[in-house]
Amino acid sequence: MSRKHAAGGSTPAVHALLEAGVAHTLHAYEHDPATDLSYGLEAAAALGVDADQVFKTLCAYVDGRLSVGIVPVSGMLDLKALAHALGGKKAEMAPPAEAERATGYVVGGISPIGQRKALPTAVDETVELWDTVYVSGGRRGLDIALAPADLIAVTHAVAAPIAKDS
Repeated sequence: MSRKHAAGGSTPAVHALLEAGVAHTLHAYEHDPATDLSYGLEAAAALGVDADQVFKTLCAYVDGRLSVGIVPVSGMLDLKALAHALGGKKAEMAPPAEAERATGYVVGGISPIGQRKALPTAVDETVELWDTVYVSGGRRGLDIALAPADLIAVTHAVAAPIAKDS
């Protein structure tokens, strides 16, 4: 995979990948604010890839500490499983405004990469089923394709069964 960049692709996520020397490609698409699809399903449709291959980034509090769960856009985050994966007992979703403030990204464009500060992170184990996965590039309408091992390494994530069917 190359480091192919489209115009307007400079976000903290892209910068972090370039700095780390991680091979990736950028995939821009036109975000439609009127769509009935979730941000992640919209990205999968626009990019023409399987929704199980596109991962969304969700922020939750695990035992009171802000954390990140990365799961396929086709499913949902299992809060109990996230807590277990990160060594906690209880998890609850973080309010969108708190997720935006902590990560430096807007909802619908929260990337697991290049966040304001490193947060404990878990990625669903199905990430390892793919040669390439897609995550938000740090803004609505921009996804990054990269190898699962690179996603895990750059986010310091643990891989665990944290997704459930929606």
